[in-house]
Amino acid sequence: MPKHAQKLYRLSVLQYTEQWPMNLAWELPCSVSIFMIVLLMHVPLFFPLSTSHAFMHGCDASILLDDDEASSFTGEKSAGPNANSLRGFEVIDAIKAKLETACPAVVSCADILAVAARDSVAALGGPSWTVQLGRRDSTTASFSSANTDLASPLMNLDELISVFSKKGFTEKEMIALSGAHTTGQARCLVFRNRIYNETNIDSTFAKSIQSNCPSSGGGDNLSPLDDGSAVIFDNSYFKNLVDNKGLLHSDQQLFNGGSADSQVTTYSDNPITFKADFADAMVKMGNISILTGTAGEIRTNCRKVN
Repeated sequence: MPKHAQKLYRLSVLQYTEQWPMNLAWELPCSVSIFMIVLLMHVPLFFPLSTSHAFMHGCDASILLDDDEASSFTGEKSAGPNANSLRGFEVIDAIKAKLETACPAVVSCADILAVAARDSVAALGGPSWTVQLGRRDSTTASFSSANTDLASPLMNLDELISVFSKKGFTEKEMIALSGAHTTGQARCLVFRNRIYNETNIDSTFAKSIQSNCPSSGGGDNLSPLDDGSAVIFDNSYFKNLVDNKGLLHSDQQLFNGGSADSQVTTYSDNPITFKADFADAMVKMGNISILTGTAGEIRTNCRKVN
């Protein structure tokens, strides 16, 4: 293990200034900027990658590990909630390759995800926040946990509150984080029942989505989670919920006569409040069960352990 990797015992905004020469101290944010054009093409599907990875076991980049038949290892990419849904892996690969060339075995894949999540949100007009650095990467992943621990698009409000509560989030933080659905897309398979059978949905909206999601077949066809501004990070998602235009069953549960209604209304009326609360919740998510010190490793290839 490189000598500098032994020092990563806690997170700090100055983590890499000691490991890198001064002219390389900006390499991580610069690398994200260099690939921003590519990243912008992937943000609607990329951002869920960072949040999914953090929500599972913590911010440890386990979601990036590929399956390996030779060792009978099955990662989290093919788990039900993630299969054919997460994108942007090649963007992380490109950033990691540049960093490994500049300063090998210093920056973890987990830190790359944390910074890329922040910068991709900001690039689409969303908030920015301070990202503490110094995470290390996991050496394993859990296919079974990915299938059971992630929030399902079929969940009701009480189930969503419970899932997020187990990770230490309040109902308000859960609602704020759900605002990430102002970007991203979902497969027809997971919202077909909503647009054909549920009653708490705007009929014109439902019909417009049905054109790309037939009653049978086309399960992998994608539709934007936020029909109003799919590539802008704003509060349109919450406005949609108030108008019964939530794409997923779980989305509309946030505004369906329950305890979340008032907070959704607040965010629909006040984008500044939403963005501030979202940023705070993302800082909290970025610190879930992190690996530091000698735990885990600094992967040289984000797709496999060293």
